[in-house]
Amino acid sequence: MQKFKILLVDDHAIVLDGIKSLLAKIENIEIAGVARNGVEGLEQLKITEADLILTDLNMPGMDGMEFIKTIRNDFPPTKIIVLSLHDEPAFIRNIMKYRVQGYILKNDASSELVEAVERVLNGKTFFSSKINQILMEQIDEPSVEKLLSDRELQIIKLIVQELSNKQIAEQLFISERTVETHRKNIFRKTNSTNIVGLIKYAFNNNLIM
Repeated sequence: MQKFKILLVDDHAIVLDGIKSLLAKIENIEIAGVARNGVEGLEQLKITEADLILTDLNMPGMDGMEFIKTIRNDFPPTKIIVLSLHDEPAFIRNIMKYRVQGYILKNDASSELVEAVERVLNGKTFFSSKINQILMEQIDEPSVEKLLSDRELQIIKLIVQELSNKQIAEQLFISERTVETHRKNIFRKTNSTNIVGLIKYAFNNNLIM
């Protein structure tokens, strides 16, 4: 029977122990190594050829997002399943750009994790029921590009930089009154009630880095 090698990447020892216990139910896999962050994960990949990586996203040092980007560049055939607490739609969409084969939330049923590993190792994809629901809900929602005009996107970036209406008006060669109108429309369209909410929206939708 072919043995598949799995690399586990998470900065919580308890989580790693729990995953190991769950995966022990699958006969044809071998835990090839464990790592506490992306840097350790890449070091592990240099000494063992993992078929599948199961990784968290929030980790010290090199986080999961940067780790996944590097894997796709340096180890493109490697399969990836994300195991995370992140359930923000924009964040999930961003992860999907890197062709992950699975996405499971840490509060999903343990049976979904086992099923995900089995399906991905058999050449399929698996996204937990909650992730699928989030993705389906996004289909009917307008994209940020359709929701906001180019001028509004410009102004959001300047608001996040803490520029006043006067400063924004001077920089864009428009009147303060026009800036105020755009500002009201931006807050309405993004369902933001204050600057903190707008910054969160901008970050989640990759409007600012």
